[in-house]
Amino acid sequence: MSREKIFFTPGPSELYPKFEEFLKDFVDNQFGSISHRSAAYKKIHQHTDEQLRELLAIPAEHGVMFTGSASEIWERILMNCTELETFHLVNGSFSKKFYSYATSIGRHAHKFEKPMGEGFSYGEIEVPEYAELISTTQNETSTGVQMPEADIHKLKRSNPKKLVSVDMVSSAPIPEIDLNLVDTAYFSVQKSFGLPAGLGVWIANEFCLERAEGINKKGSIGSHHTLPDLWKQSKAFQTPSTPNVLGIYLLGRVAEDMNKRGRATLQKEVDQKVKKLYSYFDKKDGFSLGVAKAEHRSRTVAVINTERASSEVIGALKEKNLIVGAGYGPNKESQIRIANFIANTPEQIDTLLKAFDLLF
Repeated sequence: MSREKIFFTPGPSELYPKFEEFLKDFVDNQFGSISHRSAAYKKIHQHTDEQLRELLAIPAEHGVMFTGSASEIWERILMNCTELETFHLVNGSFSKKFYSYATSIGRHAHKFEKPMGEGFSYGEIEVPEYAELISTTQNETSTGVQMPEADIHKLKRSNPKKLVSVDMVSSAPIPEIDLNLVDTAYFSVQKSFGLPAGLGVWIANEFCLERAEGINKKGSIGSHHTLPDLWKQSKAFQTPSTPNVLGIYLLGRVAEDMNKRGRATLQKEVDQKVKKLYSYFDKKDGFSLGVAKAEHRSRTVAVINTERASSEVIGALKEKNLIVGAGYGPNKESQIRIANFIANTPEQIDTLLKAFDLLF
């Protein structure tokens, strides 16, 4: 099936190149009608679990659990793994939302906040003494700022008794986050995995589970999909309630295809494409890079300042069937966001840049 438009939006985004093939297989096998307690479903779930573990180097003892979204995982982490205090590194709209979730359910939430477009370095972070959780955002989708993997790892090593969570929503599976070291990480599928929205993936270690079980003995950790329940079901390749079978199946097929291509190959291609994007817009009249420090520029979401209104740029590109994202929040009209996900091929990036040459 040919696709008329090319999406460079930061989520939902361009569908994975083999999406139609995988979707047809799902329909042809009538997997949409099977029981989620059947052996057929367990086989689908197990396949996706195994492919994700291979792709992301997830330790065997960790839980891999499915939710409706990454936003749901924010609440699950807070309710299941914290009692009193949390600490959040905030430099964009999504990291700020996690902080606001913490305050809304009564946690004493601390934050270290940077202006949009600026990143964090390990040496400047002071973690509050009694914070139970340190929330990091490896890739802030709203601003195109990334936190280097090494800084996240240092943060955990210097705070071994605190839980460290990693938002990988718009970067997984590209960054090399050591999941033997951090406690929990999560992502959703509508970005770099090139799938329709509606599925979140929560990775957690036994430290998180122990916290949840301990807190549950003293009070409530909620009733909908608690971590102990999700964990128990996931180890049997099941979910507490009827899951998104289509999303889980498609994710397994995409992860399998990524494993065949090789994670190192995917990372190399993403880095080559983003280097081309940043080099182009660094020299392009009327445009500039949204993130000043090179080490903090996202590999998967390039944020570009524009002297024209972003709506003008977006509209002109749309006429060419090229769909880019607007800036986020207060930067809606002064920035554009260009996804550099795995589904966006080098040829598509070249097509986009040629369009900029012609139009602007």
